[in-house]
Amino acid sequence: MGDDWVRPYSPGTGRWLVIGWEAVAFGLLGWASIGLFELTGVGVRILALLMAVVWVVGGWRILEMGVYVSPGALRIRGLLRSRTLRWEEIAHVRLHRHANKIGRWQIEGGMTVLIERRDGSMVNTELWAQGVDFHRRPHLFRAVYHELRNRHLAATISPA
Repeated sequence: MGDDWVRPYSPGTGRWLVIGWEAVAFGLLGWASIGLFELTGVGVRILALLMAVVWVVGGWRILEMGVYVSPGALRIRGLLRSRTLRWEEIAHVRLHRHANKIGRWQIEGGMTVLIERRDGSMVNTELWAQGVDFHRRPHLFRAVYHELRNRHLAATISPA
């Protein structure tokens, strides 16, 4: 496996909204912390620097989140960790209708893409039809799903 990873879709503009929202939240947290702990001078600068570093690293991870493919594998980049699965380890690429259960009620969450491994375990992806990347682009969600299925099929039929 080389470094030829490709994300088969462009990130949605919602990611920038999330990063902006996080900047506002960090600003409010910093303002509250300065007042609560009565920080001045160097303390304010250290807090601002630490929060800026966390925001930049978090923003970068948000931009990089998603599903990437290469001829030999599939990579799922999340906010805190990444997973790489060789195509041979994958049994199926499936659509899953997600629902949240609250007591007796079910709240529809929309379609997601799940990866079923050959050992029977399931791996969640960052692909959600109502998510920041596909909310207003349902045709792109379907195209990415088909792209993953076709790459999986091609890799299992003629292994590289």
